[in-house]
Amino acid sequence: MKDQSLEKKYSKWIVVLSVTIPIVVVLLFSVNLKKMGFAVEPLSFLPPIYASINGVTAVLLIAAVLAIKNGKRKLHENLMKMAIGCSIAFLGMYVAYHMTSDSTRFGGEGAIKYVYYFILVTHIFLSVIIIPLVLITYVRALAQVFDKHKKIAKITFPIWLYVAITGVVVYLMISPYYV
Repeated sequence: MKDQSLEKKYSKWIVVLSVTIPIVVVLLFSVNLKKMGFAVEPLSFLPPIYASINGVTAVLLIAAVLAIKNGKRKLHENLMKMAIGCSIAFLGMYVAYHMTSDSTRFGGEGAIKYVYYFILVTHIFLSVIIIPLVLITYVRALAQVFDKHKKIAKITFPIWLYVAITGVVVYLMISPYYV
């Protein structure tokens, strides 16, 4: 049963979350609790964990596409919910790390420096773009408007997969420079 009123009901939330999440992340990214006088230890153990979660997200996305292509709708649904959960967990850990630790500068030189910054900039840009795409795709599935869900999922999937994979790549490229 298609429920277009559900889409309409959630459209305001999609806009609010799509604008609020990046703004809150930028604001929290600029907050360093230690520099504000709080006695916090840097959460330096988090980067390999949240990079791994990005890797898990990529695997879940691929598995979810394979599931739906094989007609396993419930498995697809569960895998996508897990991918969303992983993305939320990533975001929480990423912000927590940056609120307790100084940013790490990339130390590579030459061509690799340009490769790194290209990957980083596209990763950051697309991580903002993916928020409304994931939310719209998810709501269309909830509303059982599967024709529209499938149409936007063809856009959402490769962008989300790119963001998940490049999150791991960025971590691998900068990890030698963590102090």
